[in-house]
Amino acid sequence: MLMLIFNSVTYAGNATHAEQATPETRVRDFYAWFIPRLTSDRDYPVMDKEIYRHVAKATVDFLRKQYRANKLSEDAEYFTKVQDFDEKDWAAHIAIHPAIMLDGVALVAVTFGSKDKQTNIVFLRQENGIWKITKVVDTLDYR
Repeated sequence: MLMLIFNSVTYAGNATHAEQATPETRVRDFYAWFIPRLTSDRDYPVMDKEIYRHVAKATVDFLRKQYRANKLSEDAEYFTKVQDFDEKDWAAHIAIHPAIMLDGVALVAVTFGSKDKQTNIVFLRQENGIWKITKVVDTLDYR
């Protein structure tokens, strides 16, 4: 009986990694998953069902619809905001900046690369207690 009580208390208090993750760790985990898939010969990562672990359902569904209709921008990839990049440099040099909280939305700046740096702002909201990416914007001026 004592063992049964101990096990239920242990499991009840043991949340998964995703549930415990901060917005910053969720952004790092996403790009660690996304960048290698983007540069491999696999299908476009937005079409991979695993993307739902990192990105809000509404965002994935919208991007998939745009992709199928061939309406995603050809100038830059949505999550990186660039067309080409050095995969090894970006994978080795990802700087995640502290989150800024605004009414339940986390804004996390992420800087890629050591040479041609690219900084994006990643927006996250909690979905069922897990931080999920809802939007990504770059920090470049409008041209």
